[in-house]
Amino acid sequence: MSDDQKPRRREQILQALALMLEEDSGKRITTAALARQVGVSEAALYRHFPSKARMFEGLIDFIEESIFARITRILEDVPEATARCGTILALLLGFAEKNPGLARVMGGDVLTGETARLRQRVHQLFERLEMQLKQIIREAELREGRRPSIPASAAANLLITQAEGRISQYVRSDFKRLPTEHWEDQWAFLASQLLREVPQPA
Repeated sequence: MSDDQKPRRREQILQALALMLEEDSGKRITTAALARQVGVSEAALYRHFPSKARMFEGLIDFIEESIFARITRILEDVPEATARCGTILALLLGFAEKNPGLARVMGGDVLTGETARLRQRVHQLFERLEMQLKQIIREAELREGRRPSIPASAAANLLITQAEGRISQYVRSDFKRLPTEHWEDQWAFLASQLLREVPQPA
């Protein structure tokens, strides 16, 4: 196989794994079944990925790269703190909704029984998102003269747990309860409470 064919085959394997996570919700995925889905031998799978854990790592890499590349654009294009937070959360929920198999990885249920390193990677993904939200909220006072109604760390945690909970509900419902369902109204409520004007000295 030529060098330019290898990345394509790796992509095919990861796409097949994501599709199986979506279609076979609740079932443990074996490398034999994945090889059948891709149309190659198990030996061929292992030429591209030394283990199933590395395949899941490939999916986590894709999730991180996709989300944080878009967050970089949001920070460039959206100047106001509340709108930034809302756009980031909408991105996260929309990404999970469009990629049900990857939502299972983000929800962590599919990683049960896999290596602890994979669960730690997903934990770090959400920690990084929470830190990004906290930074935006903290900067609001300097940039806009607005302070969070509760401490910035508590506010950021509240926002990320809303997103995590909606993604978990989506997975638990076998993708019937969409993570964006009711989100517009819920975000309007959260946004109205998030930041307040800093009182000016008399």
